[in-house]
Amino acid sequence: MKKTNIKKLISVMMLSTLVLAACGSGGKTDSTDSSTDSKKASGEQLFRLVVQQEMPSADLSVATNTISFSALNNVYEGLYRLDDKSRPQPAGATEMAQKSDDGLTYTFKLREDAKWSNGDPVVAADYVYGWQRTADPKTAAEYAYMFELVKNGADVSAGKKGLDELGIKATGDYELEVTLEQQTPYFDYLLAFPSFFPQNQKIVEKNGKDYATTSEAAVYNGPFTLTDFDGPGTDTDWSYTKNDQYWDKEAVQLDKIEVKVVKEAPTSLNLFQDGQADDVILSGELAQQMADDPELVIEKDARTSYLEFNQRDEKSPYHNANLRKAISYSIDRDALVDRILGDGSVASKGLVPAGMSFSPEGNKDFADENKNILTHDTEKAKEYWEKAKKELGIDSFKFDIVGDDTDSTKKVLEYIQGAVKETLDGVDVTVTNVPFTVRLDRGKNGDFEVIMGGWGADYADPSSFTDLFVTGGSYNRGRYSNEKYDQLVEDSRTTNASDPEKRWTDMLDAEKLLIDEMGVAPVYQKAEAHMRSKKVQGVVAHGAGARYDYKWTYITE
Repeated sequence: MKKTNIKKLISVMMLSTLVLAACGSGGKTDSTDSSTDSKKASGEQLFRLVVQQEMPSADLSVATNTISFSALNNVYEGLYRLDDKSRPQPAGATEMAQKSDDGLTYTFKLREDAKWSNGDPVVAADYVYGWQRTADPKTAAEYAYMFELVKNGADVSAGKKGLDELGIKATGDYELEVTLEQQTPYFDYLLAFPSFFPQNQKIVEKNGKDYATTSEAAVYNGPFTLTDFDGPGTDTDWSYTKNDQYWDKEAVQLDKIEVKVVKEAPTSLNLFQDGQADDVILSGELAQQMADDPELVIEKDARTSYLEFNQRDEKSPYHNANLRKAISYSIDRDALVDRILGDGSVASKGLVPAGMSFSPEGNKDFADENKNILTHDTEKAKEYWEKAKKELGIDSFKFDIVGDDTDSTKKVLEYIQGAVKETLDGVDVTVTNVPFTVRLDRGKNGDFEVIMGGWGADYADPSSFTDLFVTGGSYNRGRYSNEKYDQLVEDSRTTNASDPEKRWTDMLDAEKLLIDEMGVAPVYQKAEAHMRSKKVQGVVAHGAGARYDYKWTYITE
């Protein structure tokens, strides 16, 4: 690695990611402003996009991952859509909601010109059905927990109350009323998140178990329609085609986006350099090689990658906090992001990523509040390993880490493997790299010892992360459990929900407790290095929520 390239890459990163919301240029929030962009668009309006993983699901109720959410955000639309500054703006709604004095009831007026791609009107009942379907325990949606903030949401998702008792109702074809359990400061952001989008009941029921398994087995109400999609988890080519039924179609300049899955970064770069792709993701090594290229774009994400330890079995050695700490203290996170990733990713300070959420008083970054809770310390690692050996009655230990099969994840896990083996005498580490969808399944089913997972913020609030690791949480893959942690998170949701300072403190204390025990071991905050053609304008990247929005993207030849 050349030092000059690293410095250049860092300077590009700082210019590109002063905030987590990044816009390639020209992103607008309404059709009037976007008409200005239409004068700039020229040539064939085809955007050729390369992604690293297959899409695990195209079902709004079932999707759980970055690839799916980015797709769904472009082919569907909710009450709100995030603009190029990641601020919620009216979309399916004609204006921002009217809120009751107690902050619990939201009243929406819907656009009467909004339609599904088959010509059906998008009405209030579609939102009611979509929310009920996701909260329905029969759907087994992992994101059902997000509806617990809606009145009766917890009881509905637990099967204790009927779907019609969920706090959402249509008061007319184009009027919607939502009631919450308690004030929720980030609720506006959720309304721009795919899990809260409407669904067409007629189409869902018509297709039954085949719903959304292909692009033809669904209808869409967003800027684009999903096309050429042949199956979740397997298809490596699909498209987004301009939706002629979309209410704001005049703002949409692209005719088509062609998506191709390529997992090897060198292959992606070759496609870009040969003019066969317009936007590709690079590994850190390639990002450094391309650091002087003006088409290099670094996009920082509100996403933390972390190790989870499988504590599902009561006899699991990972219940031992000293073992978990020994592994974590062995990892030099700064060296990992600088020498191995080199793509603008930064070492995690804690669970919650930097630059995402700020204190109600003093505007302090959450990630800076808990000082030095994640460090590299080989002596501490060895001390904790000695304690773990005595407590577990062992002299040696071997474990396997499961992770994705992308170039970057392979290199990260190889580095962690080497660091742990070098630091902890008697510890052996193996690595198993699997396709993205397989990794998701293995995590969900507990088929791992240690797994490299990650979480991208669904909304710009620390609770998007602290909520994950409560006892029994659907995304608590390792089944970490601590009563005090659970209580802190619960207090932040309920008792202190309307007191910003106390709520903030609850979440800070919860994160500190989690990291002190190393219930999970955060490793790095992800950034992506892209080669993006200079002819592509108006790509909007959100640090939190669905990652990409191509509504305002256009081509200039």
